[in-house]
Amino acid sequence: MFQRLFRREPKANRAITEALYGQIVAAARQPVFYSHWNVPDTPLGRFEMVSLHMFLFQHRLRGLDGVEGEIAQVLIDEFFMDVDHSLRELGISDVGVPKRMKKLAKMFYGRTAAYTEALDAGDRDALAAALTRNVRPDVAEWPQAAALGDYVVEASARLAAQDTAAIAAGRLDFPLARAA
Repeated sequence: MFQRLFRREPKANRAITEALYGQIVAAARQPVFYSHWNVPDTPLGRFEMVSLHMFLFQHRLRGLDGVEGEIAQVLIDEFFMDVDHSLRELGISDVGVPKRMKKLAKMFYGRTAAYTEALDAGDRDALAAALTRNVRPDVAEWPQAAALGDYVVEASARLAAQDTAAIAAGRLDFPLARAA
């Protein structure tokens, strides 16, 4: 499958997949999210941030065919394999993993729809509301949602400006999150 994917050697394909996924996870683990913007530094909070960055990556490649479309699918597969592995590391039994995976996949695609709608409409209030609903469902108001929303808008713009060939070569340009 990978040989078909990028029309390169399988080792190169795996290296590109690992590079892209590693950059997505690194962007999601920026300390500012957890230390200043009050994203819970818990397995679910980290899932939310990796999901958000995976959304940004998928949003950048949406509608593209060929290699880019295949890259998008391979990275989604990688994301869900990582989620499966994480559940098992947390001690979820083999019987419980599929049920949890189904729930987490539904959560991911629900978030993708909400973030896409808000981002495409340029509606920062709707984006902040969706982020609050998903990242901090435990609070009625989350003041840092606006800062995270601004980050999402900036990240989306930077990824949109990035050359597709650079992405296919394994390079992403996520912005650095800064405390307000």
